[in-house]
Amino acid sequence: MPRSQLPSSVTVREVGPRDGLQSERPVEPARRAALVDQLAAAGCRWIEAVSFVSPRAVPAMAGAAEVLGAITARDRIRVAALVPNLQGAESALAAGVDEITVTIAASATYNERNVRRSIPDTLAEIERICRLSAPAGVPVDAVVSCAFGSPYEGDIEPREVSELCDRLSGAGVAALTLADTTGMATPRVLDGVLSHTGVGVGLHLHETRGTGLLNAYAALQTGVTRFDTSVGGLGGSPFADGAAGNLSTESLVALLDDLGISTGIDLEALIEVTALVEELVGHGVPSPIALSGPRTRRTTPTVS
Repeated sequence: MPRSQLPSSVTVREVGPRDGLQSERPVEPARRAALVDQLAAAGCRWIEAVSFVSPRAVPAMAGAAEVLGAITARDRIRVAALVPNLQGAESALAAGVDEITVTIAASATYNERNVRRSIPDTLAEIERICRLSAPAGVPVDAVVSCAFGSPYEGDIEPREVSELCDRLSGAGVAALTLADTTGMATPRVLDGVLSHTGVGVGLHLHETRGTGLLNAYAALQTGVTRFDTSVGGLGGSPFADGAAGNLSTESLVALLDDLGISTGIDLEALIEVTALVEELVGHGVPSPIALSGPRTRRTTPTVS
């Protein structure tokens, strides 16, 4: 595709504070809020900051309301929270979130392992969440896990993904995001699914097989303009063996900068945030851009 036909801008939802940290050792709420503030300072304007889930199930996400209350950049960013059920949605709305994220899988087995419900039961719960959030004017984004294949069932028919998306729209969700939960997507598979769902969806890509950035570029060529990414490339599903981290925010931004596609995110500032992430989690991050930097870096002119 000629560069002139690529989108002029892309929207990035930064999911590192939630998806990136959920499988790590617990980080205290004040430090998680500081991470959100630093991401905001780097130009991230849409951040999935927390999950209102049982701390027994996901200890790293305890203290969600405390995190939100400690974010100083709250008036400059759109804050999303993942919720697993109606109770979580009630807590999220009480904490004043701007968006609720729910998850459902195209894979029946993965859905059962992830949210401990059947797909029909999950759809019913999502519909209840939408009815609850609508009067508050808070949109619900449904993330469809395993949209490009399941570690349990294998290939998922694109028609099945499209039909699930239609049912979610009927349940009241405002947006849909297709997740490559275990890195099974390729440009071929991606094209097959998007030809059924259309390109008005977001993509949540993982680097399990090193294809995250390749798939993002292929999606750009089809017209997708919304992506979930995680600072440092942290993340990965705890419910599927071998699932690696998310496509890193800095990798996507570096590619888009090179193509002249606007995100509003300062790449150099974002790379500095990865140093904080490494301190929070106690180990290096998998992002190659965090390690090596972009192909060219800003330099400060020497003053004579």
